Amino acid sequence: MDNFENWESTLLLSIELLATLAFALSGIMEAARKRMDIVGVCVVGFLAAFGGGTLRDILLDQRPFFWVENEIVMWAVLALCILSISFMRQKHFELTEKTIQWPDALGLGLFTASGVAQSLAIGLSPTVAILMGTITGIFGGVLRDIVCNEIPVSFKDHRPYALCSFAGGLVYILMAAAEAEPWFCMTVCAVLTTLFRILAILNNWLLPAWRKD
Repeated sequence: MDNFENWESTLLLSIELLATLAFALSGIMEAARKRMDIVGVCVVGFLAAFGGGTLRDILLDQRPFFWVENEIVMWAVLALCILSISFMRQKHFELTEKTIQWPDALGLGLFTASGVAQSLAIGLSPTVAILMGTITGIFGGVLRDIVCNEIPVSFKDHRPYALCSFAGGLVYILMAAAEAEPWFCMTVCAVLTTLFRILAILNNWLLPAWRKD
């Protein structure tokens, strides 16, 4: 039993690390598109990578923060920032506005799963767990876009973003209520949230918006 619980903890940590790197890459791409220098790239990359998880830890009163407890991830993000700015060239800048959507979608799914899982683990209600998953999933991208002087993607492109995170979290809760194993709930939540976002992008699904006169 202890080995099984340790395996689930390892899966949760792996999901958290993958989500961090995915969002870091989305931040690096956005910073490159804005022609930032190495300091700007690192700042935007770190904000995108750690913003959602840090806000979740603050709201859940969890200490130390996940990136403080696992310091290796900070060095991984720093290395990713340096390598990216070293190899990205002018021809790549035009691509980043589109390609940023894919690591962003992956990070959304992974962080949603980790946010819901950690909330349920400390005994929070299903509703709060879904909201924490959504906050964890979207807040890094919000910080990334604000620092880059953009209206956050989750608010402006009219394609489901936060709604994909909410839907993935809801699936997690329904599966947990059916007594599915936590590792399975995390995996399905991450995959479905990412898939929902990718389908929204590819099919250009749009949410209702204010109409101009």
